[in-house]
Amino acid sequence: MSRSLLESDASVEKNLKAVRYIVAVAAGKGGVGKSSLAVNLALSLQKEGYQVGIFDADVYGPSLGMMMPPEKPLSISEDKILPGLFQGVQVVSLSHLKPYSQALMVRAPVANGLILEFVKKIAWGELDYLIVDFPPGTGDIQLTLMQTLPFSGALLVTTPQEISLLDVGKAAHMFHHMGVPIVGVVENMSYFIDPSGVKHRFFGEGGGKKISDSFGSPFLGEVPIDPEVSRCGDLGIALPFACDKSPAYFAFKEIAKGVRDVLYTLEEAEKVCLKQFEYTWKEMSV
Repeated sequence: MSRSLLESDASVEKNLKAVRYIVAVAAGKGGVGKSSLAVNLALSLQKEGYQVGIFDADVYGPSLGMMMPPEKPLSISEDKILPGLFQGVQVVSLSHLKPYSQALMVRAPVANGLILEFVKKIAWGELDYLIVDFPPGTGDIQLTLMQTLPFSGALLVTTPQEISLLDVGKAAHMFHHMGVPIVGVVENMSYFIDPSGVKHRFFGEGGGKKISDSFGSPFLGEVPIDPEVSRCGDLGIALPFACDKSPAYFAFKEIAKGVRDVLYTLEEAEKVCLKQFEYTWKEMSV
């Protein structure tokens, strides 16, 4: 993990000591397929042989309980939460504990405190990647997550429309202000491929690339509109691997590879900077 905890907490450090990378998946708004992207990123990394966990941090609209129904349910004791397990991925979501049809009707400080309790008590164990599915917006819960978890980077999800770009831009500014590097931008619902193989771009073109250029971040790819994504998510199937005829299958694989490569590059660059700092400090101390 490349960043120090902004809020020092022994329980958080203990639960995360064996986690190599923590990645936020965020959009700044709802309705762009952020959770689908987070789920498929986690499954793609797991398929490559990595140990992966995913945390659904959307208190008011958690969705991973439906998309990732655990074969092994999560368990709670007085001082820790043991994640559930879905297709080899460790998963924690409030929707695993509360029926989908029941709204969580609490004010922001209570929701914020609930997220903080989850962060402190989830015992992740040894992970290569922990994916955090961020809630929409740039408020209390988002700040609490960034002040408590040492994020390695953030993956931003947008759709081609200008209204989506506005909110994703706000999320990008938030991560920049909090010192979390943006590892890449993904454009979801980019196009639809008809039976003859022709691409149709219903929502415009180039929005994701525009955001990546604005913030100097890698553009990691386009995900097509694909009914299989929705079908598998609704059924709680391990997309894309149970639905590998999906046009989105290769897009998710390439995005996962891009995230891996960028995180490794950032990690290596930080090691070089630390060595240079240590050398300079020794020279000044002589």
